[in-house]
Amino acid sequence: MLIVYGAKQCPDVAACREDLDMAGVPYEYRDIGDIANLKAFLKYRDTEPVFYAVKADGKIGIPCMIAPTGEVTLEWQKFVENDRSGR
Repeated sequence: MLIVYGAKQCPDVAACREDLDMAGVPYEYRDIGDIANLKAFLKYRDTEPVFYAVKADGKIGIPCMIAPTGEVTLEWQKFVENDRSGR
């Protein structure tokens, strides 16, 4: 299942979740306000190349998606597009 890391205060996370919900994409949401979720997210953020540019810009890197394949991405739109094209 798709995993989404985010924070309730982030407008990008809200948009991501709304798009996924509207497309009927199942996902597990993990709020980084919870310390265990934050630690798990930071492991990805500290090691995955997808975050290099984000960190250089001083951004957090949420929403962050972990695909069922293990791919780490910041592009939720592709999950919405894949779901719609598969119907």
